[in-house]
Amino acid sequence: MKADIHPNYVECNVSCACGNKFVTRASQDIIKIEICNVCHPFFTGKQKIIDTAGRVERFKRKYEVQS
Repeated sequence: MKADIHPNYVECNVSCACGNKFVTRASQDIIKIEICNVCHPFFTGKQKIIDTAGRVERFKRKYEVQS
């Protein structure tokens, strides 16, 4: 391998928006993420819908099945 072309691989503190924190290794020393394995719907089994300006309700009304 060539010398002096690779980034430093250091211990990294990762913090999620849900409050979960863990330590890993990366080329940065601090990483902030929005979703992790603790709050991700795939791992928790819970579905979170973040509704901004009523978009979910508008979608449901638009594609509602009329019977």
